[in-house]
Amino acid sequence: MNLADMRARIRKDLRDEDSQNYRWTDDELNRHIDRAVRELSLSCPLETKATLTTTAGSRDLSLSSLSGVVEIEAVEYPAGNYPPSYVRFSAWSDTLTLLIDSLPGDGEDVYVYYGKLHTLDAGSSTVPARLEDLVATGAAGYAAIEWASFATNRVNVGGLDVWRSYLTWGQDRLAQFLKGLAKHSKKNAVRARKLYTPV
Repeated sequence: MNLADMRARIRKDLRDEDSQNYRWTDDELNRHIDRAVRELSLSCPLETKATLTTTAGSRDLSLSSLSGVVEIEAVEYPAGNYPPSYVRFSAWSDTLTLLIDSLPGDGEDVYVYYGKLHTLDAGSSTVPARLEDLVATGAAGYAAIEWASFATNRVNVGGLDVWRSYLTWGQDRLAQFLKGLAKHSKKNAVRARKLYTPV
């Protein structure tokens, strides 16, 4: 699914399919989609692996080449061993520090496993198919609440309570969205952790 497909799905939910008289512009819906994708990313980030290179005499590695980092999950050093050698680490700003006894050599590979922000643009998407409806629900909720705010104290063809209907509908969608985020959150998943002391 790409951005245009997601917008079309949201317009169906919002009953905003008259292309001659859209209630929300594409840019407005894109902003709401972006917000929903970002919220999804914080709960269920895209799992990614990157290779960083050590500098002689330093335990610090720069994370500046990694875009959209949400959370560092694990660090493997030295890289490529079987079973993998995971080490303790600390991360602050754009610096990852290996908490190891000996200083690494120059040009050694370090594998960094991390979660990053999902993308949903004109050409592609990293949002899993099973979570696309959840993103659409969240974006539609944000759009409806925005319209409710806009329609307050305005003359509406639908009557005095148009804004309240949008507000209620939007709040209901956002409640579903937040419930779905909690259900799929990595923080709620059972994950294997180190249960032994490395040799």
